Amino acid sequence: MKLSIIIPVYNEEKTLERLVEKILNMCLEGVKKEIIIVDDKSTDDTRNIIKEKFSSLNAIVSIFHAEQKGKGQAIKTALKICTGDLILIQDGDLEYDPEDYHKLIDCMIKNKAEVVYGSRLKNKKNKFKLIYLLANKFLTWLTNLLYASSLTDMETCYKLFKKDLLKNIVLKAKGFDFEAEVTARLLLKGINIYEVPINYNARGRKSGKKIGLNDGIIAILILLKHRVKKIFNGHIESNNYYHNIKR
Repeated sequence: MKLSIIIPVYNEEKTLERLVEKILNMCLEGVKKEIIIVDDKSTDDTRNIIKEKFSSLNAIVSIFHAEQKGKGQAIKTALKICTGDLILIQDGDLEYDPEDYHKLIDCMIKNKAEVVYGSRLKNKKNKFKLIYLLANKFLTWLTNLLYASSLTDMETCYKLFKKDLLKNIVLKAKGFDFEAEVTARLLLKGINIYEVPINYNARGRKSGKKIGLNDGIIAILILLKHRVKKIFNGHIESNNYYHNIKR
């Protein structure tokens, strides 16, 4: 089995090297790892770190965007070249622990699942910044209300997909709206999303966290749009309007 680990990065000079080392040194029995790093036009030393530290490693593929396009676009860039049987999204910071990979993979194998989310809320030991906790709980509640699901952490970064499923979903998200769009599209397809508890080390804006209020508003619009679009059988025009909100 081969696992493609997609790492979209923007200005992660403080954490990226440690993260990649942790992934490379981690043992996943029977699983070959492919790491795809997509740098979204970083303005710090991230690009140099990628070129100097990772360019000679066969397990790592590096892609550099010529202009900043957003997390969602970085993921789509990586999807074009990934070769794994499974695809996992990994942020470039150290909020999420790669040691949890095996939990998602084991759940997928045990339940013959197509998608597994790593839920931060299922682990009671995790601590959160209050504003992010409330926002995440609201977005997850809205998702469950609109799509009759029972998720606990829609906005989690850790999402494990079977390759054929994810590559056959048409994604238009360019930024952090990826989380809401992919979840909405999966649920509308009737895909059962499994969840497992994961560890989480929260960071704030001063430490480099990039998601903000506008991203939450966009997520709400996407969740509403896809639900309404389904009800009215696709007669609502393009979803590009939410990208006009200033990020």
